[in-house]
Amino acid sequence: MIDATIAAIHAHGYDATTMARIAKGAGMSAGLIAHYFGSKDELLEATMRSLLTDLQTLVARRLVEAGEAPRARLSAIVAANFDESQCARETVSAWLAFWGQVPHVPELGRLQRIYRRRLHSNLKREFCRLGLPAGEAAHLAEVAASLIDGVWVRAGLDGGGLDIIAARRLVGETIDLHLAARGVGREPARNSAPAHEAAREKKRKTA
Repeated sequence: MIDATIAAIHAHGYDATTMARIAKGAGMSAGLIAHYFGSKDELLEATMRSLLTDLQTLVARRLVEAGEAPRARLSAIVAANFDESQCARETVSAWLAFWGQVPHVPELGRLQRIYRRRLHSNLKREFCRLGLPAGEAAHLAEVAASLIDGVWVRAGLDGGGLDIIAARRLVGETIDLHLAARGVGREPARNSAPAHEAAREKKRKTA
Protein backbone atom coordinates (compact mmCIF):
# COMPACT_ATOMS: atom_id res chain seq x y z
CA MET A 1 0.00 0.00 0.00
CA ILE A 2 2.85 2.36 0.77
CA ASP A 3 4.53 1.67 -2.57
CA ALA A 4 1.21 2.21 -4.31
CA THR A 5 0.69 5.49 -2.44
CA ILE A 6 4.12 6.76 -3.50
CA ALA A 7 3.49 5.73 -7.12
CA ALA A 8 0.06 7.37 -7.20
CA ILE A 9 1.33 10.65 -5.76
CA HIS A 10 4.13 10.72 -8.32
CA ALA A 11 1.79 9.97 -11.21
CA HIS A 12 -1.17 12.17 -10.28
CA GLY A 13 -0.05 14.63 -7.58
CA TYR A 14 -1.35 14.58 -4.04
CA ASP A 15 -4.66 16.34 -4.68
CA ALA A 16 -5.60 14.01 -7.54
CA THR A 17 -4.51 10.89 -5.68
CA THR A 18 -7.54 8.99 -4.42
CA MET A 19 -7.99 5.90 -2.28
CA ALA A 20 -9.37 4.17 -5.39
CA ARG A 21 -6.21 4.88 -7.38
CA ILE A 22 -4.02 3.71 -4.52
CA ALA A 23 -6.12 0.57 -4.16
CA LYS A 24 -5.81 -0.16 -7.87
CA GLY A 25 -2.04 0.21 -7.75
CA ALA A 26 -1.84 -2.05 -4.70
CA GLY A 27 -4.14 -4.67 -6.19
CA MET A 28 -6.56 -4.28 -3.30
CA SER A 29 -10.08 -3.02 -2.80
CA ALA A 30 -10.63 0.58 -1.75
CA GLY A 31 -12.85 -0.69 1.06
CA LEU A 32 -10.03 -2.78 2.52
CA ILE A 33 -7.61 0.16 2.49
CA ALA A 34 -10.25 2.38 4.08
CA HIS A 35 -10.66 -0.23 6.80
CA TYR A 36 -7.04 0.25 7.88
CA PHE A 37 -6.65 3.92 6.95
CA GLY A 38 -9.64 6.18 7.42
CA SER A 39 -8.41 8.87 5.04
CA LYS A 40 -5.79 9.73 2.46
CA ASP A 41 -4.01 11.86 5.07
CA GLU A 42 -3.68 8.85 7.36
CA LEU A 43 -2.23 6.82 4.51
CA LEU A 44 0.24 9.63 3.72
CA GLU A 45 1.20 9.67 7.40
CA ALA A 46 1.91 5.92 7.31
CA THR A 47 3.92 6.40 4.13
CA MET A 48 6.03 9.13 5.69
CA ARG A 49 6.61 7.05 8.81
CA SER A 50 7.95 4.31 6.56
CA LEU A 51 10.23 6.69 4.62
CA LEU A 52 11.52 8.24 7.84
CA THR A 53 12.24 4.79 9.29
CA ASP A 54 14.12 3.84 6.12
CA LEU A 55 16.12 7.07 6.33
CA GLN A 56 16.98 6.52 9.99
CA THR A 57 18.18 3.01 9.16
CA LEU A 58 20.34 4.35 6.32
CA VAL A 59 21.93 6.99 8.56
CA ALA A 60 22.70 4.43 11.28
CA ARG A 61 24.26 2.03 8.79
CA ARG A 62 26.42 4.66 7.10
CA LEU A 63 27.60 6.01 10.46
CA VAL A 64 28.78 2.54 11.43
CA GLU A 65 30.61 2.24 8.10
CA ALA A 66 32.19 5.70 8.55
CA GLY A 67 33.88 4.85 11.83
CA GLU A 68 34.66 7.46 14.48
CA ALA A 69 36.19 10.35 12.49
CA PRO A 70 33.74 13.31 12.81
CA ARG A 71 34.25 14.65 9.27
CA ALA A 72 33.71 11.19 7.78
CA ARG A 73 30.55 10.84 9.84
CA LEU A 74 29.26 14.18 8.54
CA SER A 75 29.77 12.86 5.02
CA ALA A 76 27.92 9.69 6.01
CA ILE A 77 24.90 11.69 7.19
CA VAL A 78 24.86 13.68 3.96
CA ALA A 79 25.24 10.54 1.86
CA ALA A 80 22.35 8.83 3.65
CA ASN A 81 20.04 11.77 2.95
CA PHE A 82 21.01 11.55 -0.72
CA ASP A 83 20.97 7.76 -0.90
CA GLU A 84 19.70 6.23 -4.14
CA SER A 85 16.70 4.73 -2.37
CA GLN A 86 15.69 8.13 -1.00
CA CYS A 87 16.26 10.03 -4.24
CA ALA A 88 14.15 8.11 -6.75
CA ARG A 89 11.73 10.46 -8.52
CA GLU A 90 8.68 8.75 -7.01
CA THR A 91 10.11 9.05 -3.50
CA VAL A 92 10.98 12.73 -4.00
CA SER A 93 7.38 13.35 -5.10
CA ALA A 94 6.12 11.71 -1.91
CA TRP A 95 8.43 13.85 0.25
CA LEU A 96 7.23 17.01 -1.49
CA ALA A 97 3.62 16.00 -0.94
CA PHE A 98 4.43 15.38 2.71
CA TRP A 99 6.03 18.80 3.15
CA GLY A 100 3.13 20.46 1.34
CA GLN A 101 0.61 18.99 3.78
CA VAL A 102 2.63 19.65 6.95
CA PRO A 103 1.00 23.05 7.68
CA HIS A 104 -2.48 21.54 7.37
CA VAL A 105 -2.20 18.14 9.10
CA PRO A 106 -1.00 18.22 12.74
CA GLU A 107 0.33 14.66 12.75
CA LEU A 108 2.41 15.33 9.64
CA GLY A 109 3.75 18.43 11.36
CA ARG A 110 4.83 16.26 14.27
CA LEU A 111 6.66 13.88 11.92
CA GLN A 112 8.38 16.85 10.26
CA ARG A 113 9.60 18.10 13.63
CA ILE A 114 10.95 14.65 14.46
CA TYR A 115 12.80 14.52 11.14
CA ARG A 116 14.19 18.02 11.59
CA ARG A 117 15.35 17.47 15.18
CA ARG A 118 16.95 14.14 14.31
CA LEU A 119 18.90 15.57 11.35
CA HIS A 120 19.98 18.63 13.33
CA SER A 121 21.06 16.51 16.30
CA ASN A 122 23.10 14.12 14.16
CA LEU A 123 24.91 16.97 12.43
CA LYS A 124 25.47 19.01 15.58
CA ARG A 125 26.99 16.04 17.40
CA GLU A 126 29.72 15.65 14.78
CA PHE A 127 30.42 19.39 14.55
CA CYS A 128 30.88 19.39 18.33
CA ARG A 129 33.26 16.44 18.07
CA LEU A 130 35.35 18.53 15.67
CA GLY A 131 35.95 20.90 18.58
CA LEU A 132 33.44 23.64 17.77
CA PRO A 133 31.55 25.37 20.59
CA ALA A 134 27.95 24.25 21.00
CA GLY A 135 26.55 27.46 19.50
CA GLU A 136 28.77 27.25 16.42
CA ALA A 137 28.01 23.56 16.02
CA ALA A 138 24.27 24.25 16.19
CA HIS A 139 24.60 27.01 13.59
CA LEU A 140 26.53 24.82 11.15
CA ALA A 141 24.08 21.98 11.71
CA GLU A 142 21.26 24.32 10.70
CA VAL A 143 23.20 25.47 7.62
CA ALA A 144 23.88 21.89 6.49
CA ALA A 145 20.33 20.70 7.21
CA SER A 146 18.81 23.64 5.36
CA LEU A 147 21.04 22.97 2.37
CA ILE A 148 20.10 19.28 2.33
CA ASP A 149 16.39 20.13 2.37
CA GLY A 150 16.84 22.94 -0.16
CA VAL A 151 18.58 20.71 -2.69
CA TRP A 152 15.79 18.21 -2.27
CA VAL A 153 13.05 20.75 -2.92
CA ARG A 154 14.83 22.33 -5.86
CA ALA A 155 15.38 18.98 -7.54
CA GLY A 156 11.79 17.93 -6.95
CA LEU A 157 10.35 21.14 -8.36
CA ASP A 158 12.65 21.04 -11.40
CA GLY A 159 11.32 17.61 -12.26
CA GLY A 160 14.61 16.51 -13.77
CA GLY A 161 15.59 14.13 -11.02
CA LEU A 162 18.24 14.48 -8.36
CA ASP A 163 21.94 14.26 -9.21
CA ILE A 164 23.08 12.39 -6.11
CA ILE A 165 26.81 12.87 -6.63
CA ALA A 166 26.46 16.60 -7.29
CA ALA A 167 24.17 17.03 -4.28
CA ARG A 168 26.60 15.32 -1.92
CA ARG A 169 29.48 17.37 -3.30
CA LEU A 170 27.58 20.63 -2.94
CA VAL A 171 26.75 20.01 0.71
CA GLY A 172 30.20 18.62 1.48
CA GLU A 173 32.02 21.57 -0.08
CA THR A 174 29.82 23.99 1.86
CA ILE A 175 30.62 22.19 5.12
CA ASP A 176 34.34 22.29 4.32
CA LEU A 177 34.22 26.02 3.55
CA HIS A 178 32.54 26.77 6.88
CA LEU A 179 35.01 24.58 8.75
CA ALA A 180 37.98 26.17 7.00
CA ALA A 181 36.67 29.64 7.88
CA ARG A 182 36.79 28.56 11.53
CA GLY A 183 40.24 27.01 11.25
CA VAL A 184 38.94 23.46 11.53
CA GLY A 185 40.30 20.69 9.38
CA ARG A 186 43.33 22.55 8.06
CA GLU A 187 46.59 20.67 7.88
CA PRO A 188 49.47 22.46 9.61
CA ALA A 189 52.13 23.84 7.31
CA ARG A 190 55.07 21.47 7.05
CA ASN A 191 57.57 24.20 6.14
CA SER A 192 57.34 27.77 7.33
CA ALA A 193 59.61 29.01 4.53
CA PRO A 194 57.96 30.74 1.56
CA ALA A 195 57.25 28.44 -1.37
CA HIS A 196 59.84 29.98 -3.69
CA GLU A 197 62.57 29.61 -1.04
CA ALA A 198 61.60 25.99 -0.46
CA ALA A 199 61.79 25.35 -4.20
CA ARG A 200 65.30 26.85 -4.43
CA GLU A 201 66.45 24.78 -1.47
CA LYS A 202 65.12 21.61 -3.11
CA LYS A 203 66.93 22.52 -6.34
CA ARG A 204 70.22 23.00 -4.49
CA LYS A 205 69.89 19.64 -2.79
CA THR A 206 69.21 17.79 -6.04
CA ALA A 207 71.91 19.59 -8.08
